[in-house]
Amino acid sequence: MTLAQASKAAAAAQLEVFGALHEDKDTLILLGPHEPGFWAHFSHSPEYMDGNPDPLDRWSKRVITGLAERLNAAPLFPFGGPPYQPFLSWATASGRAWSSPVGMLVHDQSGLMVSYRGALRFEGHLPLPKASTKPCEGCAEPCRTTCPVDALSPSGYDVAACRSHIATPQGAECLTHGCLARRACPVSQSYERVPEQSGFHMASFLGRK
Repeated sequence: MTLAQASKAAAAAQLEVFGALHEDKDTLILLGPHEPGFWAHFSHSPEYMDGNPDPLDRWSKRVITGLAERLNAAPLFPFGGPPYQPFLSWATASGRAWSSPVGMLVHDQSGLMVSYRGALRFEGHLPLPKASTKPCEGCAEPCRTTCPVDALSPSGYDVAACRSHIATPQGAECLTHGCLARRACPVSQSYERVPEQSGFHMASFLGRK
């Protein structure tokens, strides 16, 4: 198994390798949505259409578990705990994600739109690519000044302020199209995500899905 082979198999499931790292004697491959096209793929899945709770988590578990079986790997997920798998630590250890000027992770390819749907653990050390460069270097950092309620900062995330805002008419833009700060990231803007997808995540954040 190589990273390229794992990437090809993931792409067939509309997933993409968002990072890889060695942990002890194993290799972890982190998976996120492959764009463009992830939403069109997921929104036609049985999990999305059956009307039951947590469709994206259920889709992720089915698809990544199947992928793991085909590739002789162990599937891991960022949900289903406690205890929870340390995806944030894995992300930064992969050399492709960092803490951003507003605190949340920023990814070299998806910017502030980074989302990990799961991971594959392989026995042995697969060759890893070189670490990327943090995209915030030299950036004007529009993410720092875009949030209407200043809910995001390096010192923390004011969840209550964010929830309160997006539940009001003034927060409709964030609710239906996604977080303004995340969308302001120049890298995020090159990582195509349709408004329906962002709206789905924001509605889930409010407990409406």
